Amino acid sequence: MAPWPQRGLVPPLLWGLSVFLSLPGPVWLQPSPPPQSSSPTEPHPCHTCRGLVDSFNKGLERTIRDNFGGGNTAWEEEKLSKYKDSETRLVEVLESVCSKSDFECHRLLELSEELVESWWFHKQQEAPDLFQWLCSDSLKLCCPSGTFGPSCLPCPGGAERPCGGYGQCEGEGTRGGSGHCDCQAGYGGEACGQCGLGYFEVERNASHLVCSACFGPCARCSGPEESNCLQCKNGWALHHLKCVDIDECGTERASCGADQFCVNTEGSYECRDCAKACLGCMGAGPGRCKKCSPGYQQVGSKCLDVDECEPEVCPGENQQCENTEGSYRCICAQGYKQIESVCVKEQIPESAGFFSEMTEDELVVLQQMFFGVIICALATLAAKGDLVFTAIFIGAVAAMTGYWLSERSDRVLEGFIKGR
Repeated sequence: MAPWPQRGLVPPLLWGLSVFLSLPGPVWLQPSPPPQSSSPTEPHPCHTCRGLVDSFNKGLERTIRDNFGGGNTAWEEEKLSKYKDSETRLVEVLESVCSKSDFECHRLLELSEELVESWWFHKQQEAPDLFQWLCSDSLKLCCPSGTFGPSCLPCPGGAERPCGGYGQCEGEGTRGGSGHCDCQAGYGGEACGQCGLGYFEVERNASHLVCSACFGPCARCSGPEESNCLQCKNGWALHHLKCVDIDECGTERASCGADQFCVNTEGSYECRDCAKACLGCMGAGPGRCKKCSPGYQQVGSKCLDVDECEPEVCPGENQQCENTEGSYRCICAQGYKQIESVCVKEQIPESAGFFSEMTEDELVVLQQMFFGVIICALATLAAKGDLVFTAIFIGAVAAMTGYWLSERSDRVLEGFIKGR
């Protein structure tokens, strides 16, 4: 044991590291007890070790194949004897034994690299099975097939035939797991040596068991027929070797809410909601109500909606009543809209002129363009020598000039353009 360090932070850290590295490999590599539920992304260390060994063996095959493959046989045998157990070959294999993304493999290889080197140079002859020597005997991560747990105990049914051959032993081949048998469909019991619920035994001998399904609702049976039932599943009752559905709705077995009704199904029942018109019901629809909900009244055998709008119920001015399912609401009459809880008459906007969106400056420009076009047209006709059009032109220019200079002409033309 390393001596206790002096005071300070760094010496204790170095002392702890020296103690950790001084422990024997198999002790500090021993895996911790497996958790109750392991993450599917974290494989058991035994599986990681098995993958590492499988990859190592493939690397051995690859290095022989890549370096030797025909030619001078005598020369190859001489070189092969030197290369076979060389450090060069070991390094070539270890360089590619783990994929780049396999973190667990890299971590295990780093922790066990000295053990692998020891096996390569000193243990191959006496322990040719690297998996057995490394994963089981040295690191104690794995167990022989058919066994499980820290002590490698036999699985139920025995190590030769775990779980009778009809299930999977939890933790088999590893130092973890509970050894519980997860049986295939149709099989049950501690070692999957019996037919499971809903199956019957067709054939059995010392090493063989065949199970077949019973008729639907039978939990135990002597054969596949409806009349071969010995025990029924929940929701069914045995009657003359047949399983008959129990009507839970007619017994106290059903438990539904106050506003629900019971519907019997095969082997069970369902609770469904009553109609909105009902306060409690015996079935679907407003005709199966025990009592009518507020806003409904009994009419014959049904609960029907009450028209609350028949008397005057809306006190506000300009309001009218609108009947709804089980109730009513007050809305504004046509032509009115609600503003702060009061119905006011809607204002109908005045019809706008064609040029109502134009600005004052745009109107002035348009006026000038309009008069310009008229004067140009008359001037063109006058230029042709027509005395009638010449007189009209002179009169129009004089009249338009007068109106143009007066405020009244602007108001008249603006009203005309805006459609007022």
